[in-house]
Amino acid sequence: MLEDKNPQRTSLEELGEFGLIEHLTQNFELHQPSSKMGIGDDAAVLDFDSKKTIVSTDMLVEGVHFDLSYTPLKHLGYKSVMVNLSDIYAMNAMATQVTVSIAVSNRFPLEALEEFYAGVAAACKRYHIDLVGGDTTSSNKGMLISVTALGIADEDEIVYRDGAKTNDLLVVTGDLGGAYLGLQVLEREKEVFKVNPENQPDLEPYSYIVERQLKPEARKDIVELLKKLEVKPTSMIDISDGLSSEILHLCKRSNVGCNLFEDKIPLDPTVISTSEEFQMDSTMIALGGGEDYELLFTIDQADFPKIKANPNLTVIGHMTQKSEGAHLITRAETKIPLTAQGWNSFNG
Repeated sequence: MLEDKNPQRTSLEELGEFGLIEHLTQNFELHQPSSKMGIGDDAAVLDFDSKKTIVSTDMLVEGVHFDLSYTPLKHLGYKSVMVNLSDIYAMNAMATQVTVSIAVSNRFPLEALEEFYAGVAAACKRYHIDLVGGDTTSSNKGMLISVTALGIADEDEIVYRDGAKTNDLLVVTGDLGGAYLGLQVLEREKEVFKVNPENQPDLEPYSYIVERQLKPEARKDIVELLKKLEVKPTSMIDISDGLSSEILHLCKRSNVGCNLFEDKIPLDPTVISTSEEFQMDSTMIALGGGEDYELLFTIDQADFPKIKANPNLTVIGHMTQKSEGAHLITRAETKIPLTAQGWNSFNG
């Protein structure tokens, strides 16, 4: 597949490790004043003055987190950065730098890695962050990616998972479930392709949810919006593992319970129609799907007037006493205990 897209095929051995890093990163510019030394020395040098530093690391493994039969390498480079930036924004901080390390087998030519780094570069440019380091090495297990993101915030601006109080409102950004359903569509088309390689899938009706899976966007805009609205969340987390898991994380760390209202969960029309097509329940997908990279946070009720008219934000519930537990209030007004469902909830 890679050969078809890249008729020119340069072996990585021709460059060597240091030559490879230099080649892949030669056109990266520094955007942040805190980046005193980027790539090119033994280590990066960063100067954040009096700000607190936020650090997050994620690893992505081929065959576990991504499938290259339908994931363009440029999209993968972009998404690898997004996954980490989302964690920084979930602390109510601003991302400033990333390091990207990759291990690849010899089936990857230089041109494939150039595509991957083009995606990294697009993310850096769009989110105004700097690539300041990383490593490349060989792998006998396909492709592995490790990204570390750095960010900054004033100490009084940082939001943790443990600050939610009883009666705080539970708020989510954007809409949920799209990334999981996008994955289902891609997996289905992969199986069709295996049977008939001449068949070209029509993904146009699913363009929104496929993009949610292949090219998610971290919610830097929400951190900026909350600052503008003068709202500081009491707790916050990003939605990488599904809504129910993230709610339970906030409840556990904050020692509170929660009532989540099914009819308030924001769903895109494509999510609803595709759920019906796959004979899945759209609420269950939102609760357990994951990879939406939206932000989930709690606010004091006094801040509700500041956010109530904003189309980016939806109040989906409220926090309760810990003794009441965490529940989903269904459309039929029955109370169901929330469980951490994650990716396995739709197996079998």
